[in-house]
Amino acid sequence: MTAVDALYPRLLVEDFDTAAHFWTEALRDLLGIEPVKVLPAAGYANWDLDGQAVLVLFGRKSIAEVVGTDGLPSAPPAQDTAMLVLRVSDVDDATRRLSGHGATVVAEPRDRPEWGPGLRSAHLRTPDGTLVELQAY
Repeated sequence: MTAVDALYPRLLVEDFDTAAHFWTEALRDLLGIEPVKVLPAAGYANWDLDGQAVLVLFGRKSIAEVVGTDGLPSAPPAQDTAMLVLRVSDVDDATRRLSGHGATVVAEPRDRPEWGPGLRSAHLRTPDGTLVELQAY
């Protein structure tokens, strides 16, 4: 049997500069970390915490060229196809912090017992359009 280990979340972003700016400010505020590298020409950025990857951004156009889909429309579908989920200690505080960096709250913080005991969540959209769920439980 092959072992599988999830390495890190990688967001494929349309507007790399906007996404890199947002996540630099947001992760500095939430975790006190700086990017390991930001390479605008390559459309690549990454952040680590204690030697472990936290987040990687990669330009959609760059990956489309690699996988041969660069001829397809780049506009996202009407409904989201992916979401970044972040576990935080305080959903309300993290929501305030991310919205202070330009994220739009699309679902206010609320308790969601139907999802799990003690679970609280909020949903935001980053300035580049990524859907983010904040959750605490």
